Amino acid sequence: MNLIVDIAWTHIRSRARQTGFAVAGVATGVGFSIMMASLMQGSQDDFTNRLVNAMPAITVSDDRRAAPPQPAEAHYAAAEIRGLTPEARRRGIKNPLAIMASLESWLPGYIAPSVKVQGIIRYANQDVATSIIGIDPRRETLVSDLPKQMRGATLTALYRATNAIIIGDRLAEKIGARIGANLTVQTSLGTRINAQVVGYFHSGVRQIDETSAYVQTRTGQVLARQTGLINELHLRLRDPMAARETAARIEKDTGYKSVSWQEAHEDLISTFVIRNLIMYTVVGAILLVASFGTYNIISTITHEKARDIAIMKSLGLSERKVRSVFVLEALIVGLGGAVLGFLLGYLLCLALGSIRISNPFVDADRLPLAYDAQHYALAGLVALVSSGLAGYAPARKAARVHPVEIIRGAT
Repeated sequence: MNLIVDIAWTHIRSRARQTGFAVAGVATGVGFSIMMASLMQGSQDDFTNRLVNAMPAITVSDDRRAAPPQPAEAHYAAAEIRGLTPEARRRGIKNPLAIMASLESWLPGYIAPSVKVQGIIRYANQDVATSIIGIDPRRETLVSDLPKQMRGATLTALYRATNAIIIGDRLAEKIGARIGANLTVQTSLGTRINAQVVGYFHSGVRQIDETSAYVQTRTGQVLARQTGLINELHLRLRDPMAARETAARIEKDTGYKSVSWQEAHEDLISTFVIRNLIMYTVVGAILLVASFGTYNIISTITHEKARDIAIMKSLGLSERKVRSVFVLEALIVGLGGAVLGFLLGYLLCLALGSIRISNPFVDADRLPLAYDAQHYALAGLVALVSSGLAGYAPARKAARVHPVEIIRGAT
């Protein structure tokens, strides 16, 4: 084995310039693939965090997945009734405190009750459809990032005025309302109240910032015309990725519709699969191009070292050992390129991370990057595999040539 390593190392050193170019090619491919993977993974993680922070991990509402069956359908399997209106039921979650206590006994996270009402905010002759959410400010801090998103006030400002309201900053810009402004809030049920703006919030999701407002729970119940109404439970989990399984269990236990953040944004999350496929395709193409340099240098070495191959085979080296010499040379080139590529990729990520972004539509001022060891391991593995495959073809051809043919053809 030591002889094979010595021969391979001697061949590589004898062509230092070509070896250097091959190593540089592999390093460039590895470095840029790490940079691309870091950038795309970072942007995906940043977007996912925004989704998780902008809304609860799980929302339990008083809705049902399907309309309740008619009485005859419940008693007779053969019965089928059409055209009848389902039985009217009282709005809201029944016994919300008991359900919250039951969930808190096993849930790995926190729960906050809320009242959600669809209404219209009127200010300066402008009407804007808005989702008005009645919350308990003390519990809301446990399940959302709303306290961190506040602008111009804190969440406790809801206690400072009668019918206090906190609106999204983009909604405030849209209607021209400032802190202290008096708005008119009206619902489809005909309830109409005057509310005072006590603060803004900025979630970073334009749709939410333009169409959402927060009030105290009791104010939301007044708008819904139902005292004691709780029609939503907001949950935050310690592990947001477990939201889908937890929501399924909650829905099975309570019977109420439980929607995880993954289900609420299925269309966006499905694009991540396509995005990752594109990323790995591009990364693979970069490393494949880099492997052509390795193929070129190993082919050149096998052509120029024809006499050495004849001598090695004449001395009794088998085809497998001769082939191993050139495959090992390719792996050394791939390993050297991978190590230098790790350093290049890290430096490229640092350079990208230092770029400042000045864009009014983007909250962050830096590019989101993910420093993940898996990116380095994957790029290094692909570099070694592609280099090994690039070196195998010329090595296999060289090992099959009979030494007599080489000596006869030598000049």
